[in-house]
Amino acid sequence: MKIRKVGVLGCGLMGSGIAEVAARAGYETVVREVSQEVVDKGLQKIQGSLGKAVEKGKLDAGERDATLARLSGVVGLDELADCDLVVEAIVENLDEKKKTFTALDEVVKKEAVFASNTSSLTITQMAMFTRRPDQFVGLHFFNPVPVMKLVEVVRTLLTSQEAYDTAFEFARSIGKEPIACRDNSGFVVNRLLVPYLLDAIRALEEGVGSVEDIDKGMQLGCGYPMGPFTLLDFVGLDTTYYIANIMFDEYHEKRFASPPLLKQMVQAGRLGKKSGRGFYEYGKK
Repeated sequence: MKIRKVGVLGCGLMGSGIAEVAARAGYETVVREVSQEVVDKGLQKIQGSLGKAVEKGKLDAGERDATLARLSGVVGLDELADCDLVVEAIVENLDEKKKTFTALDEVVKKEAVFASNTSSLTITQMAMFTRRPDQFVGLHFFNPVPVMKLVEVVRTLLTSQEAYDTAFEFARSIGKEPIACRDNSGFVVNRLLVPYLLDAIRALEEGVGSVEDIDKGMQLGCGYPMGPFTLLDFVGLDTTYYIANIMFDEYHEKRFASPPLLKQMVQAGRLGKKSGRGFYEYGKK
């Protein structure tokens, strides 16, 4: 299938980034949110991101204006009816995704491909909310979307070769490097990353080293751009806790079980950079 028009469900952190890279690559792009206020906030975020790219010389003003001209924000699902590809990037809640995909399936043309940006839920369970499971894939982008090159392209037992090839080529067309993944919770990256992050917390609990020393050890000893605790604060401790619980329910393996300290920090509201304090402090908020 030839992709000409792209729909994005959700204009938050991930959705706005996906919409930005799609519009910047030349696709007519429609991003949908639950209210006009949220739509406007998301579009402002995209404008700000494009503005920074212009300031840094990575994008000229003409390309910025052309990108914004290809981009529109809507509230009604029916505005996505003629999209060739719809990428879902809403809250990581299965019930909400079920409601959204069930409704979307009724209004979007039958030949369109559906994709989810989920980081932990399986694609199969979402595909079965629709009458087009053969046209359902995973497109897992990484934050920040305009910067990170990787996209995990996930196929299920039911995904057709045509739908999968369409999604893979779309990822390439927007300047990303796609990798092929099976439909397992966590796919490739989170299946390896989440146990690593949880094990760093266990090492802290057991007194192996301090937050700062463990971070420095992984940076200087393994060449990682940031240590596990810095990354946890950036991702959000609540997000990590939520993903870990989903993966533990899927695999029932100890390496995916949340350490007590992670649970306590989430309960205490120490969620990382977004709350002003996690394993590090970021000033009052």
